Amino acid sequence: MTSPLDVEGGGGTSVVVDGSPQPPAQPEAEKLEGRSPGQLMWIRFKRDRTGVISAFIVLIFFAIAAAAPLIAKAYGKNPYTVYADERPELFDSAGVPIQPNGGISGEFWFGLEPGNGYDVFTKLIYGIRTSLMISIAVTLAVVITGILLGVTAGYVGGKTDYSIGRVIDFLLAFPSQLFFIASMPVVVSLFVSPTDETPTYVRVVALIVVQWVLGWMSLARILRGTTLALREREFIEAAKVSGASPWRIIRREILPNVVTPLLVQSTYLLPNFVTIEAGLSFLGVGIVEPTPDWGQMFSKASTELVLQNDITYMFFPGVSMIIFVVAFNLLGDSVRDAFDPKSAR
Repeated sequence: MTSPLDVEGGGGTSVVVDGSPQPPAQPEAEKLEGRSPGQLMWIRFKRDRTGVISAFIVLIFFAIAAAAPLIAKAYGKNPYTVYADERPELFDSAGVPIQPNGGISGEFWFGLEPGNGYDVFTKLIYGIRTSLMISIAVTLAVVITGILLGVTAGYVGGKTDYSIGRVIDFLLAFPSQLFFIASMPVVVSLFVSPTDETPTYVRVVALIVVQWVLGWMSLARILRGTTLALREREFIEAAKVSGASPWRIIRREILPNVVTPLLVQSTYLLPNFVTIEAGLSFLGVGIVEPTPDWGQMFSKASTELVLQNDITYMFFPGVSMIIFVVAFNLLGDSVRDAFDPKSAR
């Protein structure tokens, strides 16, 4: 039988009689630091290379939209100058840029628009600005409405849940795309006489209102289902027993637990509203010239003049929208996976 002998000055190292060294004494155990769900989500998100790249691309688009006036000022041009009138030597008799590829040059980076001759680069960055501003406003309105009605229906239940549910079912029965197209002129006519020219701000308000009215139901239904599941949990029952008011329970217990589906759905809603807004402008019931807009650029690119003489005009708005929508959808997938690592794409 052996017994360890402490060696003086050996730094706590123990030696046994039979020559077998005893393992060094373990240092004091490090303190375990707890992490919140948000911190865990952020750690998982940073490990997702696709999500990080997508977030970086999305931030670039938002930065371009926010800094569009500064970029145009540094570039030395604006999206409203009609170069077909100011510099007619750049165009032929049909209004098509004389230089190849739509007039792309060191002076006009993305070329000139056939017809009026707007600068394509400034029109594109201002078009991104217009589309994103409208879509962000619609997304915020949809999120607020979805929270108010969805959480209320799920927590209160009873007749309130039944009434809100029937309204959701009724609105979901509308063919949204056709309703968007048909309702835009009606909404605009509420503000402006058909004989008068419609101001841009009226069209913007109409686009926001129409998309909001038919865009909040899916989010509200998801939040209602999540709230119904949370309502039966033990911590909600404990809050009720402690005498907490319904508003306090919703604010302190329900809302923090619906952040995950809310954030994930929001990352899918915004690019969807971008494409809807562009589609309405493409069909002529949204933003019209001379206001720059993604959809309005697509509408111009589909004209016979552009298709036959300057096919490159479609390239810049088309590629930019594809990159934005794909990046935002991939970002939504990454956010979902970060919140729920068990989910599979």
